[in-house]
Amino acid sequence: MKNSLFNQNDRDIYQLIQAFDNQRDRDILPRKYAKMRKNAFAFFRGTCHLFYRDLPVDSILNLAPVTWICGDLHLENFGAYKGDDRQIYFGINDFDEGVLAPCAWDIARLLTSIFLAVDSLLFTQSDAHTLAQIYLNSYTKALNAGRIREIVEDNARGMVADLLEDLHRRKRSAFLDERTELVDEHRQLKFDGEKIMEISKDRDRQVRQAISNWAKTQVNPDFFDVLDVGFRVAGTGSLGLDRYLILVAGKGSPDRNYLLDFKQQSISSLQPYLTIVQPEWENQATRVMRVQSLVRSAPPALLAAIEFNGGSYLLRELQPTQDKIELKPGKISLAELAQLIDTMGEVTAFAHLHGSGKSGAAIAQALIDFGGNVDWQQEVIIYANNYASQVQIDYQYFCQATQDL
Repeated sequence: MKNSLFNQNDRDIYQLIQAFDNQRDRDILPRKYAKMRKNAFAFFRGTCHLFYRDLPVDSILNLAPVTWICGDLHLENFGAYKGDDRQIYFGINDFDEGVLAPCAWDIARLLTSIFLAVDSLLFTQSDAHTLAQIYLNSYTKALNAGRIREIVEDNARGMVADLLEDLHRRKRSAFLDERTELVDEHRQLKFDGEKIMEISKDRDRQVRQAISNWAKTQVNPDFFDVLDVGFRVAGTGSLGLDRYLILVAGKGSPDRNYLLDFKQQSISSLQPYLTIVQPEWENQATRVMRVQSLVRSAPPALLAAIEFNGGSYLLRELQPTQDKIELKPGKISLAELAQLIDTMGEVTAFAHLHGSGKSGAAIAQALIDFGGNVDWQQEVIIYANNYASQVQIDYQYFCQATQDL
C-alpha cells in the first residue's frame, strides 16, 4: 500500500483547517479549537476532512464493497438512543458525514481512533493493536454470519448493558431539570453561557416560526408548541455550525415537556473525495436523515429535515436516553474497553449489512464475502497505525499554530 504520510513542509495543517471552517461561526470556532487542543484523539475527531484528504487513491481500502457508512466513525460516535418505536438501542449515533462509500473507510477511521485514544486512556500501543484486532474480528464475524440484530438491553453485554439499564430507569423530569428551570410552574432553558446561550429576539422569532410551520404538517402540532429557544454548543467537528436547543410543550408541562436539537447540516466532508455517484438529495439534512433510516431498524425519535435560514437543518429529539459511555482515564479497564470495542465491531457490521442492497449499496453477499477475505485486514491495521502517527504530528503543529488563540 502506498504510504499516506506527508512531509509536513508540503502542507499547512492550520491553513487547511481554517479553509474547511471558513463558513463557520467565527465566535464559536475558538471553542472548537480549544477542544481539539486537548489531545490528539480530540484533534482527530475535529478533522474528519483531513482523514479523507489523506486517504491514498490507490489504497486497497477503496476496493471494499460500497455501502452506507457513518463516515466519521470513531470510539465516541457510539451511544444509546431511543428509536421512533420508543425502544432504547445502542449504536452509531452521528451521521453528519454519512455517504455511500467503501465500507473499509469506516473501519480504517475507527481503528485509527483506537490507536489515538489509548494514549489518553493510559493504555499502551500494544494494547491498541490487541483492541484493533478485537474490533476487526468482531466486525468480520458479524458480517460472515450475515444476520442483522440491534443491540438492546436484553442482548447487551458489559458496560453497554449497564448503560442501557441505567438509561431505562432515568426519569424525564430529571433530564429536564439538568437543562431547564421552573418559573411559575413552567419550564424555561438554563442559559449558562457555555452549553446553552441566549439568542437575539429576531432569531428566536425565526426559529419559532420555522418549527410552527413544520408542526402544521404533523399529526399533533400542539406537541411542538415552542416554549423557549437557545443556541446550543455541543460536539467537536460540528462546532461553528448553527445549532439550537428548543423546549417544546410535548405531552404537558412541567415534567412532560420535550427538548429538541435543531442543527444545521453542511455537505459531507467526504464529498470532495468520492468517486461513487451519490443520490440527488433534496438537501443535506435529508441526506443525514435518509442515511440513518438506511442503516438502522428504527431511526431516532422525532427526526425531520427542515429548511431554515437559507440552509437545511435536522430536527431530532434530545433524549434522556441518548448517552455515551465515558471514555476517561481510570474510569474504564482494558477488559471493559475490549468488550465495548467488540460490541462496536458488531454494531458497525450490522449497520453496513442493514444498508446493503439499498440505493446503490452492494448486496449483502458482497459484504459477507468481504468479511471472509483476510487479505485486507492486516493492511487496514497497518494503515490505521501509520495514520495515527501522522495525526500526532499534525496535532503538534496545530497546537503550535493556535497557542495564542
